Amino acid sequence: MVHQQTEEKMKPARGKRFVKVVKNARTGRLRKVSYGQPGRARKGGDRIKPGTKKGDAYCARSAGINRKFPKTARDPNSPNNLSRRKWKCKGTKSSRGGK
Repeated sequence: MVHQQTEEKMKPARGKRFVKVVKNARTGRLRKVSYGQPGRARKGGDRIKPGTKKGDAYCARSAGINRKFPKTARDPNSPNNLSRRKWKCKGTKSSRGGK
């Protein structure tokens, strides 16, 4: 996390769940990146469940986004890549273990 104190103060954009503050290397400016579906799953559980069929389906969909938009695929701080990291995607599959 580049600026943890700043990140704690910032709220995600409306309709998003997470926020990450990113510093531009050339200009030094901070940028807020909001991503993720808000809310909880049924019965109050977490919506993100890596290593499940739902996770595999999400990873396959988001891999298609990366193929369609190569510029976004190269940016590690794009909302799609940040979400793929939360789902622990490796290609089109979601793994239960580490990253």
